[in-house]
Amino acid sequence: MNINATLLGQMITFGLLVLFTMKYVWPPLVQAMAERQKRIADGFAAAEKGKRELQLAEKRSTDMLRDAKEKEVSDEAKAHAKAEAERILASARGDIDQEIIRAREELRGRVADLVVAAAGRILEKEIDAKAHAKLLEGVVKQL
Repeated sequence: MNINATLLGQMITFGLLVLFTMKYVWPPLVQAMAERQKRIADGFAAAEKGKRELQLAEKRSTDMLRDAKEKEVSDEAKAHAKAEAERILASARGDIDQEIIRAREELRGRVADLVVAAAGRILEKEIDAKAHAKLLEGVVKQL
């Protein structure tokens, strides 16, 4: 009977221990494990979200760099085109100034010829070449 009473006492004690554990120890452990599982899941979700945000940020930075490079190239092209336009404009102004000078000289020569012809017709006599040259020089200086 000692074996049976001891075995029965141990079984009752074990049953009480199981009931106590199931009533007071197990629920907080299950709750702690559930909270931990939730935190881990939230951590994974946050990591995934962070990874997506990182990819988006990398894409935005790549786009911004590309846009900045395009703008820089565009600005350089504009500056080069402006400099080229100014150079062409300066060259054209120089050509125009030379043409104006040439046209004035030609006009002076024609006016001198017309003056001589008109004077010759008015006077109806020939003018000496030296006198003609002196008259032309005087007329050109006055023009």
